[in-house]
Amino acid sequence: MPEIAFAGRSNVGKSSLINVLVNRKNLVRTSSTPGRTQLINFFQVNNQFMLVDLPGFGFAKVPLAVKKQWGPMVETYLSKRENLKVVVLLVDIRRTPGEEEQQLMSWLTAYSIPVLVVATKCDKVSKNEKARQAALIAQHMGLAKSDLHFFSSLTKEGKESLWKTIVMLHPDLVGESAGIAKG
Repeated sequence: MPEIAFAGRSNVGKSSLINVLVNRKNLVRTSSTPGRTQLINFFQVNNQFMLVDLPGFGFAKVPLAVKKQWGPMVETYLSKRENLKVVVLLVDIRRTPGEEEQQLMSWLTAYSIPVLVVATKCDKVSKNEKARQAALIAQHMGLAKSDLHFFSSLTKEGKESLWKTIVMLHPDLVGESAGIAKG
């Protein structure tokens, strides 16, 4: 099945985004403690495609041995997975993307893997701060501001827009499942 993978720092909101996209509260377990996702988790949607939750990077409070396993595991998945159609790279709207986000973006681009950059937690900043941070994020990620997507799991801002972009990139990916973006 085709796969959409979600990548980003620990505690950026990957699990919450996936839950909102599929209209489920607890499909993917969420935690306020960074680093709870320690494996690559696959979620089949309507027998048509998979959503893939990748372990976060950054400030996760997990043993160093576990952290060292994440890099090779995720790199192998991203470089060898034939079913991978797009990577949704999440960045926190309140932070400047770091070296890890920039390296992942460069790496995905070099491997010709389509990337959608999504700024999460948009409900936590004012409109002015959102605009200021959007410009900063776009600059650091080498994007036009118009290529940046915005999302809030609290308000559901960006849910339909993100689905529309995914469907536009890969119409065959979700077919009739695009309807899960509503409601």
